[in-house]
Amino acid sequence: MKLKEILLTLGVVSAMTPSLYAQEAAILFEAKCAACHTTTRPSDRSTLVAPPVMGVMRHVKMTYSSKEEAVKFVIEYALNPQESKAVCMPQKIKHFGLMPSQKGNVTKEELQTIASWMYDNFPPKGFHGMDKGQGKSCKGK
Repeated sequence: MKLKEILLTLGVVSAMTPSLYAQEAAILFEAKCAACHTTTRPSDRSTLVAPPVMGVMRHVKMTYSSKEEAVKFVIEYALNPQESKAVCMPQKIKHFGLMPSQKGNVTKEELQTIASWMYDNFPPKGFHGMDKGQGKSCKGK
């Protein structure tokens, strides 16, 4: 391949990378997380088995100020959940129970992709949780 063709190919691939990454992350979320966490607010909350991802990420972002910290938290929490580490409102753990460890169900690399995508996409702009934006996370931050 000539240098010009290689550079053109690299340009096309790099232009596609963000959308391919988002697509891969959404597919991973669907396969690894969506059985419990929904991406939309359901009309019938009695069917929920875990908090929707928009609420989860709202509390993660309330607690961790950077994407890097938030992604690291999601990875660590998914693999080793502990009530003392939770960033949700306490009544969520009472209602849903503590998230089971996802060790063996998802790799750290997959979680990195999923958590980064979740950070970039949730909560949607203008979202307010059940507390209408007035509540604090479990850690009180």
